[in-house]
Amino acid sequence: MPDITGWRAKVAVIVPSTNTVVEHDMAQWRPPGVTFHAGRMHITNPNLSNDAEFEGLIEQLDATIEAAVERVLTCQPDYMLMGMSAGTFWGGLEGSKAFTAKVAAWSGLPVSTGSTSTAAALTAFGVRRIAVFSPYQPVADHQVRAFFEEAGFDVLACTGLRCETATAIAEVTPERIGRMVAEIDSPDVEAIVQVGTNLSFVRQAEGLEGYLGKPVIPINMAVLWHAMRAMGITDRLEGCSRLLREF
Repeated sequence: MPDITGWRAKVAVIVPSTNTVVEHDMAQWRPPGVTFHAGRMHITNPNLSNDAEFEGLIEQLDATIEAAVERVLTCQPDYMLMGMSAGTFWGGLEGSKAFTAKVAAWSGLPVSTGSTSTAAALTAFGVRRIAVFSPYQPVADHQVRAFFEEAGFDVLACTGLRCETATAIAEVTPERIGRMVAEIDSPDVEAIVQVGTNLSFVRQAEGLEGYLGKPVIPINMAVLWHAMRAMGITDRLEGCSRLLREF
């Protein structure tokens, strides 16, 4: 029988234990009859102050993700959504494919990741020339750029906010994000992409789309859109970017 609250779908969401934004965003823009259930990866050292520390975070995620998947599977979800993004871009296009295959093998479920979802969103909009920003250090931005370029996009800018810790990502103000978007935007840029799932950006992206006159894609809404459409849920949602209204 269907779950009483998640009668359309129960979605497992894998997040770092430091992340406070993904669950908020999924609850805020939850289609009726869909529920989200977190499996949290234990992060013991949230330091992201330089490239080496950032690579250390990726190692922590790699060490704890399988256990997080195993735990959340006990609620018998229908779909797997990755509420973490850096690791899904690591290794470029082939690394992204390998990551998705690994999680699918562990879970036995279809999987939506930040890398695949943002690329699919850009394809839906029919754009090629993009600018990307993140909360990351340069080592991670290099991986993000490599993924998008290998996926066939022209990356005109790709830079990060250089957050010092994993928890500090959720403290970034809209003003600071606005300055970053202004820095990377240009007349040649056809779409802005935000990566880093602990960066609160959805409502701001909605406003920026009207101001800039181009798609602005927040990663949390891209992965939500990708998962919902993969499950055949076609609800159009308001207030969370053109992606979920138009496609």
